[in-house]
Amino acid sequence: MLAGRPASAAMSSLSMRWYGGGVYELATPGDEQITLVDAWIWNNTGFKAFGIEKPPELSSAANYVAHIAARKPKSIVVLLTHDHGDHSGDYFELLKGLSEAGLPVKSAGHAELMRAAFLPKFKEAGIDPTKIVVNNGQGMNFGGAASAGAVNLRLVPAVHSNVVGAPPAGFIIDMGGTRIYAAGDTDEFGDMAFIGKRYKPVLGVYCAGGGPYTMNPEDAADAARMMGVQHAVPVHYGHNPLIVGPEAGARFKTALAKVAPSIGSTIFVPGQRVTLSLPAAT
Repeated sequence: MLAGRPASAAMSSLSMRWYGGGVYELATPGDEQITLVDAWIWNNTGFKAFGIEKPPELSSAANYVAHIAARKPKSIVVLLTHDHGDHSGDYFELLKGLSEAGLPVKSAGHAELMRAAFLPKFKEAGIDPTKIVVNNGQGMNFGGAASAGAVNLRLVPAVHSNVVGAPPAGFIIDMGGTRIYAAGDTDEFGDMAFIGKRYKPVLGVYCAGGGPYTMNPEDAADAARMMGVQHAVPVHYGHNPLIVGPEAGARFKTALAKVAPSIGSTIFVPGQRVTLSLPAAT
């Protein structure tokens, strides 16, 4: 049970697995719906700083596709927040592998990526974006909506950069009866309060690595406070020598306890899967 929630409130179960860096998986009970936030898996370097060996199912494209296929999801959604290599490095190989395995895969990202900048890359990979990308290949723009299986999505802004100039983004994800804010890579910014008020996410997943690229653990904790989520998870640390290492998780938890003690938190290590009991979306 999360702090600050009446005992009679409806609860939902959702599992989360951190793949390292800013990449993670969300899944409903029985793995009926699987959502991946970004696509840097077998090339992901996020395990090294933790001294953890990458599990076999995350070590190659073939192994990963077989791992997902064995779980028999009714839908798998691959979200792309932006096109930096530590978020999109395995994107096209992943979509191709999942599609060729006959899995019900859809992908979502900003429209300027999906219908413009990525068109040559989709063609090179042998992927028809009109069949895989939501909204018949159009993707999403800010405030826009999409659905894939039983997962509903909204695209929200992020304050960051992008190789091809398409705006970076975060997502509001409705799945399993609850609502998640996936920040992507971003600095803390004032409109997070508006996003929180507008969409009322229950779980917030925040980049926390600091350094030259994103907000640090303390800023990420303040972002969770600003948005009013009920549970928060830090990611995007430990995979790059220029950012905060494994200690970012403890720093986030300490900062959150100071600025918003009613917000629960879970600190992962790469590869770990945790089932979270979360309030239903309102």
